[in-house]
Amino acid sequence: MKQITKEFIFGEPLPVPENHASTILVHEDGTKLAAWFGGTKEGRPDVVIWVSRCVNGVWTQPKTVTPEYEKGVQHWNPVLFSTGEKGVLLFYKMGYPISDWHTRFLASYDFGESWSEPTELVPGDTSGGRGPVKNKPIRLSNGRILAPASTEQGAWRCFIDRFDGVQWGKSHIPVELPDADGVNVIQPTLWESRPGVVHALMRSNRGRLYRSDSTDGGETWSPIYPTEMPNNNSGIDCVRLEDGRVVLVCNPVGEDCGKRSPLSVFVSADNGKTFVKAADLETIDGEFSYPAIVAVGSRIHITYTHKRQKIVYCEFEMND
Repeated sequence: MKQITKEFIFGEPLPVPENHASTILVHEDGTKLAAWFGGTKEGRPDVVIWVSRCVNGVWTQPKTVTPEYEKGVQHWNPVLFSTGEKGVLLFYKMGYPISDWHTRFLASYDFGESWSEPTELVPGDTSGGRGPVKNKPIRLSNGRILAPASTEQGAWRCFIDRFDGVQWGKSHIPVELPDADGVNVIQPTLWESRPGVVHALMRSNRGRLYRSDSTDGGETWSPIYPTEMPNNNSGIDCVRLEDGRVVLVCNPVGEDCGKRSPLSVFVSADNGKTFVKAADLETIDGEFSYPAIVAVGSRIHITYTHKRQKIVYCEFEMND
């Protein structure tokens, strides 16, 4: 991997004291769009969704896209998704506590320059949130959209929200382990390895990433099983490259609620069975967490939280 860019999306003064849980999208013309949540502190009523665009190498001043009538209610975990051309959806969670949040979305038709009014993704939902919970949806080879989802009502559990053009439908990811009641998994990240064959990696409270697989386009999923990849029960994300390699960004710390440093990039040449470290993004003490990753050709684009204050953007050229 060759580093092309590493920079803060915004500098001093900070737009708000705490900024976290970023998401990134890159247009074919090179314009970049990032979003995150920010306020005085995660979970407080003043936390809203912020965005910035990078045009000709310069990031715009962050601005909030939260309408006035939504302010005063906690916002969480924005997720960007391209609908083609310059169309973008921005999903996010609202509510408190986390177990009771619901999902809303905004639409843009000019790659984030302007946004629609918010709409509830699944009207009246009380299940603990629908659609993507942290990581980006993927569009399968047949056009179906799969959104990696999870809830925290009681035991943490993952599911996949499927969209075939009309409405969202749930596919649960089973947990069939001897100690299932003590296993928590959330915030999956997805890739399709061949038509209809899809895979999910999930953060867990067991010091390892867990995995599940589907062979029918996300309709049904295998019971979760542990991988050898260490995990500190913090956010992860991955992307599949055109050559079939899977690139994963995570904190490789094998301890529940472990340190959120280092933050590293790993590459798998065997469809996610094993990963080899390709680069460290951060190694010093501090919180470096909640990465997001997308790929455009042989280049990968990553954002992540820097000490709960700033958002870092990185671009890398992948080696053959």
